[in-house]
Amino acid sequence: MNNPAEKDISLAPLGAGDLIDRAVRFYRKNFWTFVWIAAPPIITGTLISVVWTFAGREIFSVGSARDSGELVFYYLFTGLGNLVIWLTETVATIVVMGGASRNFVRHLLFGEPITFRETYKNAKGRLGGLLAAAIVITILLGVIGLFIFYFGIILAFIAIAIAVAAFASAPFLAFIVSFALASAIAVGTGWLFFLVASRFAYVPQIMLVEGQSVSSAIGRSTSLASGNVKRFAALFIFTTAATYSALALLYIPLGWYAYLNGVEVFSFDADTIPAWYQIVSQLIWQASFILLIPIWMIGLCLLYVDERVRHEGYDIELMAARRLGEIPAVPQTYVNPLQPALSHQPELNRSEKKAQKQKSSMSPLGLN
Repeated sequence: MNNPAEKDISLAPLGAGDLIDRAVRFYRKNFWTFVWIAAPPIITGTLISVVWTFAGREIFSVGSARDSGELVFYYLFTGLGNLVIWLTETVATIVVMGGASRNFVRHLLFGEPITFRETYKNAKGRLGGLLAAAIVITILLGVIGLFIFYFGIILAFIAIAIAVAAFASAPFLAFIVSFALASAIAVGTGWLFFLVASRFAYVPQIMLVEGQSVSSAIGRSTSLASGNVKRFAALFIFTTAATYSALALLYIPLGWYAYLNGVEVFSFDADTIPAWYQIVSQLIWQASFILLIPIWMIGLCLLYVDERVRHEGYDIELMAARRLGEIPAVPQTYVNPLQPALSHQPELNRSEKKAQKQKSSMSPLGLN
């Protein structure tokens, strides 16, 4: 009997358009399941953010008589707090993404449904490792992203200044050249960031599907991700555009309602913006994340499987696992040239880690 997963997802290599199309179709078919999977970390972060906002307004007397110093501290308090909350949500989302990836591959192998319970059970089994990996990835990409961003801004200012000086006698031509240079630098710095970020894209999937440790997963993700920058960037741009489109659909009615009730929406004075507007704005922002983060999760899982199909014949491994079952276990003293399509255990125990290190130190012929 054919596996239902074979009809749902083809294992042919995917282009950028195919990747987005498959992710959206798969999400639409399992909409409520993925919403429930994505919701817990974001809802928790939203509740903490709301409490933090109320605490800030109370501590710094926003809405009553206050001086400019209190207002500055209020913005620092809420801004830094929301940044920490957002980073924590990101880490939690990466952890959940790892749990979902194992569930996703089991769906491909055995046609098992993707469920909330199984996803969080998988994440719990590797919670420590996934947290460590998520924190490392978030910090590294944050630091590298800021460096690339500011480097691009400085480079763009220098290029624009040179263009303006070179075409001072022709302002219109100076504008065209400056715009072209700034656009080229923006595309170049964006590509550089995606080149770096794509190297960490598969760490949660490798940890849960292949049973690798954090350091091994980072190294394998770096080698596996070669050549996926275009598709990774396309997935990111699509998800970002969809997020802001959803935000626009929800924020526009809120903005009109607030404007008709005398709220100065674009004011920088916290006293003129009521607490209800700030809270509803946060709820809208988080709701859009809950709805659209699953596309990112599914897309990265599809990318991971696709990279293994392209580089390692993963479709053959999956087909063999479906028809023939798991690869028989061999003694730990032997180097098995075949790897299972899905590791038996998402967590490596101490003896397995030691055996893995011994295997990696042996030559292909088994000679020390």
